[in-house]
Amino acid sequence: MDLLRTKSVEQSIADTDEPEYQLKKSLSALDLTVFGVGVVIGAGIFTLTGRVAHTMTGPAIVLSFVLAAICCALAAMCYAEFAASVPVSGSAYTFSYASLGEFFAWIIGWDLILEMFLGASVVAQGWSAYLGVLLENFGIVIPPQIAYGGMIDLPAVVLVCVLGMLVAVGIKESMRVNMVLVGLKLFIVLFVIVAGLQFINPANYTPFVPEPQATETLTGWTQPLLQALGGAAPMAFGWGGVVAGASLVFFAYIGFDVVATTAEETKRPQRDLPIGIIATLVICTVLYCAVALVVTGMVSYRDLDPAAALANAFVFHGQGWMATLISAGAVAGLTTVVLTLLVGATRIIFAMSRDNLLPMSLAKVHPTHRTPARITAIVTVVCALIAGLTPVGMLEEMVNIGTLSAFVLVSIGIPVLRHKRPDLPRTFKVPFSPVLPIVSALICLYLMLNLSVETWVRFLVWLAIGLLIYFVWSGHHSRVQTGTELPHDLKKALDENH
Repeated sequence: MDLLRTKSVEQSIADTDEPEYQLKKSLSALDLTVFGVGVVIGAGIFTLTGRVAHTMTGPAIVLSFVLAAICCALAAMCYAEFAASVPVSGSAYTFSYASLGEFFAWIIGWDLILEMFLGASVVAQGWSAYLGVLLENFGIVIPPQIAYGGMIDLPAVVLVCVLGMLVAVGIKESMRVNMVLVGLKLFIVLFVIVAGLQFINPANYTPFVPEPQATETLTGWTQPLLQALGGAAPMAFGWGGVVAGASLVFFAYIGFDVVATTAEETKRPQRDLPIGIIATLVICTVLYCAVALVVTGMVSYRDLDPAAALANAFVFHGQGWMATLISAGAVAGLTTVVLTLLVGATRIIFAMSRDNLLPMSLAKVHPTHRTPARITAIVTVVCALIAGLTPVGMLEEMVNIGTLSAFVLVSIGIPVLRHKRPDLPRTFKVPFSPVLPIVSALICLYLMLNLSVETWVRFLVWLAIGLLIYFVWSGHHSRVQTGTELPHDLKKALDENH
């Protein structure tokens, strides 16, 4: 079994050229930017800002956002070069199949499943937190046992199930609706920035980088792997806290890579994809830093509410109506993020099933709705259980380590594909290659090392399960290995569900 067999760029593109399942190219650079901002601005800014500032960084969370943005910018350039060179759906999975080979494509696809599954669950929990705040403002209290942080997060479960049914029916958000929802989220973020300025107390910025503190909550399994390997005492705050915070707020940027999955539907992918990816990062970084500055200026980091920091910062100043507005915007905005991530999860699994790295039977489509009903049902049930039963705060790190590992492989893939295919047209190139792609991989790896020991253990268990599946079944049945043709019904279904 050849672990490094590749699916050629020409073969990947040829799979998209047959008229019967050729995707409509209708997206522009503006569409991609709107789509990217809509996906990226979600639970990260509405929930993580307060939690990380309160427990790890203080006002210096702004620096954590900048550090995470630099890491993402380097990885984004690698994504942009791949997307411009290989304008095929599947994102990093497809890119790695063309450059690093099937084994690494499997690993990256397996990691993307982790990102999408847990990402949807985390955002659903953030949605539940803001729903609770919103309902309390109207005098409605959800019983704590079934609310955010309770024994079961029932609102999060219901949200995932409802959206899962919509995905199964075949709901397709138009760009117009998406733009309206993105506009709503941007309005809320800008409202926090502008309205919050009047409540800023400069004293809350002192100290900007709090002194390092030993903490009882970061010992043993919960301490960062880098500290565990180096033997250093577990610490929070200080410059070490800023770096560790970057590993966590990195979650706030997850989603820009989803832009790359629209490659087949972009009018001019070689030009528009790099613009859409980079513009998404720039806009979101500016907004994140501004919100972090305002929120930590309104309320001392010691008093921030980890659950719903943005809304409760206004409650702290007696502005309940502002908190209600923010909570309503967050509930509406986070709904679209959960839906997008559920669609993304089904897309990745469907693409892997198309290549027979997962059983093609999984991709059997509904006779009426022409959607991958089995995959959608599996994704919905798993995400609902994770969102409802997993303790708050546990999932973000798992999403981060899965995404960062994918970024490492994408970054390494750039110089590899340039070496293997120097003839491939590249309308966008990562500058200073192979230096910048290697730096990107090293930064991502360093951020991974700042995640907790238990996160690494869970991640390694997830990888072990994936490797077992690959060597027992997937590697022997892949279409590249066996030369199996794609069944006609799956071709048609793939067209209708991308």
